[in-house]
Amino acid sequence: MANKRRRPKDVTQLHGHRVVTGPELRATFAEDQQAHKSRFRRRLFHGIVLVLLVGLIAAGAVGAWAIMNGVVKVPSAIASKAPTSLCPATTFDYVPNETVTLNVFNATSSGGLAGTVADQFTARGYKVASVDNSNTAYSGVGVVVSGVKGQAAAFNIQRNVAGTDYFEDNREDESVDVVLTPGFEGLVEPQLVDQTPGMLQCPRENLRVADNSKWPIIPTLPAGQ
Repeated sequence: MANKRRRPKDVTQLHGHRVVTGPELRATFAEDQQAHKSRFRRRLFHGIVLVLLVGLIAAGAVGAWAIMNGVVKVPSAIASKAPTSLCPATTFDYVPNETVTLNVFNATSSGGLAGTVADQFTARGYKVASVDNSNTAYSGVGVVVSGVKGQAAAFNIQRNVAGTDYFEDNREDESVDVVLTPGFEGLVEPQLVDQTPGMLQCPRENLRVADNSKWPIIPTLPAGQ
């Protein structure tokens, strides 16, 4: 009887187990490497996001500290060059000159100016109490100073000395100080004085102070004043 031909040996089988071929092995390694790269990219992305979040939190904390301590000012705080207004919002009537008690101070280099202007005020019916020299860093036409009770009288003086700026102090009487500064050129002519009701004029509103960084500039009066 003729020998039966043996079937060719299956090279993919060894002792009943499948043999992994070279191309399959390389493909498996390629898939593992691809998966490893994908995991690495995800971890890198998560790390970058975490670092950015930590940075934003830290920046927010530093910014909040800077704002609370005045190191940084928010835009709304610096939108205006001038501080919050302290100028009286009252509308005053023009009180009679005879009811105003006035102190005149000369802060210019013109000798005798306070006396000359005081005489002009007296001729208009004002009660001039003091005449003296003064020192002030204010830059402008002049300064009018009074306490709360003297604000109506101060309004009168501002109408007679155009371009002055008003400041309030803590005096309790109705007296008014007018400090003549280098920009002063003279009183308004009596017939031209505006006697209609109005408001006090303050440097924070009309920006007449030359050096904005020095607001408010309170006049320096002689000792005892």
